[in-house]
Amino acid sequence: MPDIKRSASARSEGPAEEAMVQPSAKKKGGLATKLVVIVIIIAVILVGLFLVSKYTSWNILNVNKGASTSGWQAVFLSNGQVYFGNVTKEASHTIVLEDVYYLQVTQQIQPVQEGQQQPQQNLSLVKLGNELHGPQDQMRINRAHVLFTEDLKSDSRVVDAIVRYLDDEQE
Repeated sequence: MPDIKRSASARSEGPAEEAMVQPSAKKKGGLATKLVVIVIIIAVILVGLFLVSKYTSWNILNVNKGASTSGWQAVFLSNGQVYFGNVTKEASHTIVLEDVYYLQVTQQIQPVQEGQQQPQQNLSLVKLGNELHGPQDQMRINRAHVLFTEDLKSDSRVVDAIVRYLDDEQE
């Protein structure tokens, strides 16, 4: 009979040992579940930030920045005008350009006399906002009038002129 008691006591110890093992297994499962939930939450937040950056003017993740080396773009319009700046948002119907510059052609007012050469036209880079009507330094351009855009190299003459303008403005 002692054998029967031992087996009965062994049986009673068995579930107690299982009960001791199960909580630790539950903790591991709980930790893994928490990690999965945290990873899912982070992924949802990143997707949300991406969508906000892509489809609003809040460019949180710099999604709308061009892959240019200088950060400056040229926007060529159907009327022949070219604007330089930073494209901050591209939507289906508009492009938003900030820190806008454009080229202005200045010609000599005096007529050319016979025997003289036609004087060269002077090009100057003008910062948007300094005009008589005082526009803000942002343009929302109708995409239907955009022929194409280009990323400017950091060593382009236009970028060099913009950098010199900004340096002079800070002094």
